[in-house]
Amino acid sequence: MTKAVAAGKLSEQPLRGHRCRRLCRRLKIRNATLATAESCTGGLLSHLITQVPGSSDYFKGGITAYSNGLKTGILGVRKKTLQKYGAVSKQCAIEMARGARKLFAADYSISVTGIAGPSGGTDKKPVGLVYFAVAGPDGAACFKKIFRGSRSTIKRLSADFALDMLIKKIE
Repeated sequence: MTKAVAAGKLSEQPLRGHRCRRLCRRLKIRNATLATAESCTGGLLSHLITQVPGSSDYFKGGITAYSNGLKTGILGVRKKTLQKYGAVSKQCAIEMARGARKLFAADYSISVTGIAGPSGGTDKKPVGLVYFAVAGPDGAACFKKIFRGSRSTIKRLSADFALDMLIKKIE
């Protein structure tokens, strides 16, 4: 997010739309497909991706796995991972991304798991902590961010960061 957007001087929508169109172009150029596994963003990332006309050419689908039961039952996250590291962890994010890639037979997948707040944070895992993982043909990479703001702000910033990560991974 730019300083002007953060200051409320510009709308975020054109920037977000640009990201989505750029991602669309990258995937189409590579004839690649994409899937999502979301938790704290609650489906926002999938929504943004499908705002681009023609997204059905590359977007296979997404799972909003808010509960641990869906993370284990559908995405294949190991119960041991959740017990040892928790749902908001690098390990869980990577397993979510790998699970979505496998489930949808996609070339790339991205997962987002975190604490959007306003409650649920701890000293070790504060509100705003979000893990992102991208899985692709060359393996998986995970990133950690801590965002500040309201619940909706954290969700928006997380979705924007996820789009940026995907673009970089696919370029």
